[in-house]
Amino acid sequence: MEQEIREQVSVLRHGASRYADSLSQSLHGAQFDMVLLIARGSSDNAALFARYLIEVFLRKPVCLSAPSVLTRYGSTIEYPPCLAIGISQSGAAPDVAEVLSSLRSQGHTTLAITNTEGSRLTQEAEKTLLLQAGQEKSVAATKTYSASILALYETVRVLGGLIPAPADGLPDDSWLETTLQAALATQGPVLRSRPVFALARGFGYSTAQESALKLMECALIPCKAFSSADFQHGPKALAGYGSCAISYEGDEPGLAAQGCEIIQSPPVPTGVAPALAPLWDVIFGQWLALSCARALGLNPDDPRHIRKVTETL
Repeated sequence: MEQEIREQVSVLRHGASRYADSLSQSLHGAQFDMVLLIARGSSDNAALFARYLIEVFLRKPVCLSAPSVLTRYGSTIEYPPCLAIGISQSGAAPDVAEVLSSLRSQGHTTLAITNTEGSRLTQEAEKTLLLQAGQEKSVAATKTYSASILALYETVRVLGGLIPAPADGLPDDSWLETTLQAALATQGPVLRSRPVFALARGFGYSTAQESALKLMECALIPCKAFSSADFQHGPKALAGYGSCAISYEGDEPGLAAQGCEIIQSPPVPTGVAPALAPLWDVIFGQWLALSCARALGLNPDDPRHIRKVTETL
């Protein structure tokens, strides 16, 4: 997991221009009234990022698919003309593939985003973007997650979203060390607190979700992610002494006054576009999960009860 966290700088740098070139060819002339995103697990968190990006910059409505509607209940939804994007790092998620196949048969534009050439997802979709992040051996998705985020960012840019090219706004090696040291310095409250929350909003909400997932699967620490807005509607009642919140929104003085320990992610460098901040922020969440796992004597490359490829229908 550590090696693959460190590989992200190179993966993102090499993917930036290649993703745009590939997507420009695949999506040229695509016409659609809405976007449908189909994913599970970490890929679903990447889809959540894409939802905000698409609705803010393309002004197209977005729906996060519930695959069970088709795979469990056999119901085929009559969508307006849509761009359907299936995201699966392994490309083996059968429910994602089933939905993508159904939508393609209905005449919708379908795009697979995956790290695995020749996988089922690539066979079901009309178009494919391969992440080419290299083999990911750790069960926890790190470099394939950030590559998916970048691929979705480039998808929006290619479709006409007025967002800057990512070349000058990608994490570098110094950021890896900054976030590693921050994680080591702040792991204490996460290790000793219950409950643990992860908070963010907008583009960063996906990062809160992904950080919570990483803490649960790698370090066996129960962590619940919330939109920092939704958190005010009830859950903050739990944020008292003995709890902590990982905040990607800066300080949370109201929660601190309740006795909740606040862990702030390191500030993203000035000049990085807000829409690219999740690429930077998530690395802190990955390091935090890894450092907590090590502190607890756990092996994040082989978490209990979890496999690298999860197949659900």
